[in-house]
This record gives sequence, structure tokens and C-alpha cells, in this order.
Amino acid sequence: MPSPVTDALTGELRIIPAHDAPFDDVVAVFGTKGDPAHCWCQWYKIPGSDFRNVGDEALRDLLEAQVRAGGAGPGLLAYDRDTPVGWCAVEPRPNLERLPHSRTIAGGTPDPDFDDPSIWAVTCFVVPRAYRRRGVGRALAEAAVEYARARGARLLEGYAVDPSARSGAPAADLFPGTVTMFENAGFSEVARPKADRAIMQRRLRG
Repeated sequence: MPSPVTDALTGELRIIPAHDAPFDDVVAVFGTKGDPAHCWCQWYKIPGSDFRNVGDEALRDLLEAQVRAGGAGPGLLAYDRDTPVGWCAVEPRPNLERLPHSRTIAGGTPDPDFDDPSIWAVTCFVVPRAYRRRGVGRALAEAAVEYARARGARLLEGYAVDPSARSGAPAADLFPGTVTMFENAGFSEVARPKADRAIMQRRLRG
């Protein structure tokens, strides 16, 4: 895993695979209100017609099962000392059944083989309000690069929002990460399927 990152919180920002953390710490980041508590990073894993019929508790149970299963993904957890302060969803694209059905993503990526397990995706960031604008998201994006590389990924892809092209975008709309966040983690923009959405990629090996 990446070395600890110095951050402007109370001290050292530590990032670990979610399956190495108590699931209660994941719950603490997702909270009980807002979009994270109604999605639990299952949006890209469940077909649209089925997602609408799954309740919040069942979605939480699905994420818990995925975290406890270990293996590749489903995400990383950031800590400020002992306090969980952020989540990043990162895993192989074939795990994300809904990606090929997204016109923005499937129509924008220059690498459209969604069955290729060597292509990974960063799809979601969750940072509680008290810890935003302090570099947590950037650090998670950087850690996602090393996490994916260490597990054999050759390409890591993100689906960033460009706030400069979406005036007044609320924080809830920035869950995919921003263009600047990805750029700071060494990603390059490879496509712009919409004025405010960019496909970002980082090559990890040939």
C-alpha cells in the first residue's frame, strides 16, 4: 500500500483497503443521510430496473459482503489518525455491470472492452462534510493508483466532473471526483463526452 500522506487535518492521513478495516468505519463515512447512505456504491453494480427495488439496508448489506470478500476492490478507506474520513470505490471494470449501459461512459472511453479485467475504474468518492477541501479526495485518488497497480491493473479510468463547466454544482454531484483531483493524481483527460464530464485515464503498465 502507499506510504502515509501528510495532510492538513490533525496529522497523518492513512489509507488502507476497505477489507482491512472494520465495516463500522465504512458505515461512519457513508453516514445515514444523503446519497451515500442511499447507494452504498452499488449504482454501477445493479441494473437500473433492479436498483429501484432494493432498499437502503439491502444495499448496505451488499457492500458489506463485497468488503468482507476481499480480493480486488471494492474500495479504500482513509483515516485521520483513528477517525475514518473518506472512501474511494476502485475495482476492475467487469465488476461494474452498469458501466457498459452508461452512454456517457461507454460512448466516451477509448477502451470499450468492459470484460477486460486489467482495466480498473474509480467511480466514487465519499468524504464527510467536515473533512472536505482538505486533500482527502486527492490522497484517495493517488492511493487508488497504487492499489490498482499492485493488483495487476494496466489501466485505471475515472469519470470526472468538471465544476468549471457546471456552474453551482452541489457537493453531492461531485461524487465521481473532479478533473483537477484526477489530474493531481497523474491522470490525463482522454475524452469529453459531455461539457461537464471527462473520461480520465492513467496507464499503469504496457
